Amino acid sequence: MNKSLLSACFLLMFALATQAQQGQLRIKKGIIVDSIQVQDTIPATFALYIPSTFEKSKPFPLLVVNNMNGEGREAISKFRSAAEKHQYLLAASNNLNDSLSISHNIALNKAVISSMAKIFRIPQNRIYVAGFGSGGKLAGITPVFLSGIGGVISIGTAVNTGLLQLPDRSRITFRLIEVVGREDYNYTRMLEHSRLLDPIKISNDLLVHDGGPDMISPIFVDRAVGRLSLDAMRKGLKVKDTSVINSLFMEDYKEFRQLMGLRHYVEAELVLSSMIDTYQTLVSIDSLVKRRRVLKRDRDYREQQREFSNLIFKENLMKSDFEYSLLQDLDALNYNNLGWWNFQMKKLKEYENKPGFRERESGKRLIAFLNALVEDNIYIELARPAVDEEALSLLWMIKTITDPTDFSYYLKIISDSAKYEDFGTAIFYLEELLKQGFTDKETLYVLENTALLRIMPEFNELVEKYLNEARYKINEE
Repeated sequence: MNKSLLSACFLLMFALATQAQQGQLRIKKGIIVDSIQVQDTIPATFALYIPSTFEKSKPFPLLVVNNMNGEGREAISKFRSAAEKHQYLLAASNNLNDSLSISHNIALNKAVISSMAKIFRIPQNRIYVAGFGSGGKLAGITPVFLSGIGGVISIGTAVNTGLLQLPDRSRITFRLIEVVGREDYNYTRMLEHSRLLDPIKISNDLLVHDGGPDMISPIFVDRAVGRLSLDAMRKGLKVKDTSVINSLFMEDYKEFRQLMGLRHYVEAELVLSSMIDTYQTLVSIDSLVKRRRVLKRDRDYREQQREFSNLIFKENLMKSDFEYSLLQDLDALNYNNLGWWNFQMKKLKEYENKPGFRERESGKRLIAFLNALVEDNIYIELARPAVDEEALSLLWMIKTITDPTDFSYYLKIISDSAKYEDFGTAIFYLEELLKQGFTDKETLYVLENTALLRIMPEFNELVEKYLNEARYKINEE
């Protein structure tokens, strides 16, 4: 190996020896270290990342990342680049889970924070919490239960504003940064939440990216972490760094200019308002304020704002209609209404061909909302002491309509129908499954409760038709 490359690798893998509660703890810079035991009575572990720029003599802020599946390494990997750029320590519990109580999950994070504070020099009020989805929800309420949290990053979900609006808000001094995609069904809700938090003086910011929850760019994760650093500078917790401020400012302004060039004025105004709130006291924002004033007077902007408001109003009405109809169907076990759900999905699919990009985004949000609504009700049914199997079956059937490419629900229906010898339903959903492109023949022939179904001519005819060859030959006599 080349000497310079060997030297670089050595520096990257340089081990920091730190005296810990359980002996000598060796932690490497520049890589994710997993399964570190918390220094607490709780039997738990966490993952850790130390930026390659780390110096033991200097204090470094801490960002705790929540993954509700208990996969700390995965949680940290999504913030690794931003932590390296903005010089943050990262830690993530390996024990968080949606099935645990809020108090238990908070206690796990508290143990991680306590352990990190014993090992590293962490500046006062520079402990932050972040998360995606349900991890973001936990992050959003953490400052209510743990003092000293300087900021929260919630990606793809709105925090519980009810908790944040408690009568005593004197302890709520953290900065809330939310990130969401315009195709994410949480988008409209997070817009509304941002407007609710402003009047009650809870410092917040909303960063909006293209696409849905699975399309967030590392650039936006980086910008969210950068906002934490800017907030620390504004509060005097971090020395103002002009180069960092200017770099982040130009990234934001570039997005504003791009949206203006596309004549997406409503979206551009949101970016501009965010910049004014973020950079005040750090740079002169007079030109931004003037630019926003001019933009809001523009006739095209006002027309787009009316269009957007009407679209959101219509979208919220449709969501309410979906919620009401689903509850009615579950109460009545109304299988006859499956045709109505199929019709609704066809109407939503038509949004893909709408001329306006906002309408197309609205259609994607509505489809995502409907899928989430059905999934939530499936979880609710499964959590009941006595599961209503008919209601569950109906929900599975609706799920094949709202998300026809998720093969798991067809398989559940086939297995469940065969269990009760409802072979007609099983055969129907088998063909629907095969029409969608399912090709795993082995799974079909080991599916639970289908021993009798698998030897039926109708079953094997469909397998032969779509997958070329059936396991059991059809008697043609």
